[in-house]
Amino acid sequence: MNKNLEKVTRIVESYDCEPANLIAIMQEIQTAFNYLSEEALVLVADMLEIPISRVYSVATFYENFSLEAKGEHIIKVCTGTACHVRKSEPIYNALREDLGLTGKKKTSADGKFTLETVACLGACGLAPVMTIDGEVHSKMTPDAAIALVDEIRRKEA
Repeated sequence: MNKNLEKVTRIVESYDCEPANLIAIMQEIQTAFNYLSEEALVLVADMLEIPISRVYSVATFYENFSLEAKGEHIIKVCTGTACHVRKSEPIYNALREDLGLTGKKKTSADGKFTLETVACLGACGLAPVMTIDGEVHSKMTPDAAIALVDEIRRKEA
């Protein structure tokens, strides 16, 4: 069993393999890996002795769960009204280009960054706003957004 599945096993066991804790278990797995892998969901279903269809039903019902692998750093650009009016779209487009994202691709080829949009980050007075790994960055510009990504790259190089 690989390390990731061992960690999933420990998470499920920490909830006493109780099916009533399915959502909490899935949330903890999502936090640990930034997404829910097929292998993890199958293991959860087996350990909780519930149908895999029930696990997938929960995983696809809640928007917060992701079935796609995400990068180490999650970037969210707000597209709510205040941010849109204050030009969040050019920020998003600049980041897509900088990260080399095309089509429906959301994660950079190196697996470091995932770029998403969100309807609102609740910081309208600071628009345009984006987050990187949950940290809010206000009054953004395309250049400032790319500079933040470059700073992370430099720190990790």
